[in-house]
Amino acid sequence: VLVSTTFRTPGEAIELANNTRYGLAASVWSESINLALEVAPKLVCGVVWVNAMNLFDAACGFGGRRESGFGREGGREGLGEYLRPDWDRARKAYTAPKLVTESLKVEPDLGLDRTPKLYIGGAQKRPDSGYSQAVLRPDGKLLGEVGAGNRKDIREAVEAARKAAGWSRATAHNRAQVIYYVAENLEARRAEFGARIAAQTGVLRRAARAEVKASVKRLFAAAAWADKFEGAVHQPPLRGVTLALNEPHGIVAIVCPDEAPLLATVSLLGPALAAGNRIILVPSGPHPLSATDLYQVLDTSDVPGGVVNIVSGRRDDLAPVLAAHAEVDALWYFGPAELGAELERLAAGNLKRCWIETRRRDWRQRRQGEGREFLAQASQVKNIWIPYGE
Repeated sequence: VLVSTTFRTPGEAIELANNTRYGLAASVWSESINLALEVAPKLVCGVVWVNAMNLFDAACGFGGRRESGFGREGGREGLGEYLRPDWDRARKAYTAPKLVTESLKVEPDLGLDRTPKLYIGGAQKRPDSGYSQAVLRPDGKLLGEVGAGNRKDIREAVEAARKAAGWSRATAHNRAQVIYYVAENLEARRAEFGARIAAQTGVLRRAARAEVKASVKRLFAAAAWADKFEGAVHQPPLRGVTLALNEPHGIVAIVCPDEAPLLATVSLLGPALAAGNRIILVPSGPHPLSATDLYQVLDTSDVPGGVVNIVSGRRDDLAPVLAAHAEVDALWYFGPAELGAELERLAAGNLKRCWIETRRRDWRQRRQGEGREFLAQASQVKNIWIPYGE
């Protein structure tokens, strides 16, 4: 049984085809190969057959998007589902952060009382709750406060990310130039960011400056990868080729780890941006000020509004909202296993792809903090089958 409908333009056909919760495979039929190759990348699905149907080969990946699932079978991307880096075994598990007790002596710093706001849609925004939460130094003294985001703030951040869809359509070269600009502006404020890291974590100034320097390098690496993490052309045993195209997920929620507050944040943010995603970022719980300072860098670096949204607050409150949100396409979480398991359960509502890390990384090491692993998590592969000949 074939259920069919008419359409007037290719654009209308794409809109009709994408108006579904599912996205396993599609078939495009046309006498014009130019038109077929224009339509195929715009279809939200994992596989597209051009003038054909149900073609498979072990060298070519197969898998869906949306509620047709995630992950791939076959091809290099399918093999990647079974691989782990050799340094993975030595990692230690995350543990829940120690709660600060009221017995700690809290002494506010003298000077201007400034509470960093949330960053949504390219603008600073007060949290919907009207509340803030304390950020303490290692000795228990008050360092500052940040806004305490809630469910409504997450909803507004996702809406802003939806409106910034142009970032996903921008050229890889354009995205690279913007990320380079972010790195340059971060470098210009390295002393300020170093002092902030030292105040939050208690590390020596030298170590804090080294984290800022590593963060700048990490952003340069992400920018360099933006137009070099390319797809592939497979040659299955038929008269035709299969194009494996790397595509962004769309909206990616990133729940940052507690350690390395700046370096871990940009190590995750850089490749997600390079791949063309829009970001909802929940910064480190005990050390959020490095992330809230970062939005001032984003403001001066030509990052379009809504591409990066920063919502501070309690991880246990915000992460489940992101995991259950139907408009969030992927979730990255770095923290204790108990919450990670709950997030995976909630994410099953729309089968969003999850990257759940419950063991610590050494973010200072390049092998653990950058490279193809991050880019692969930030993208998904669409295979377009193109037969040729009579």
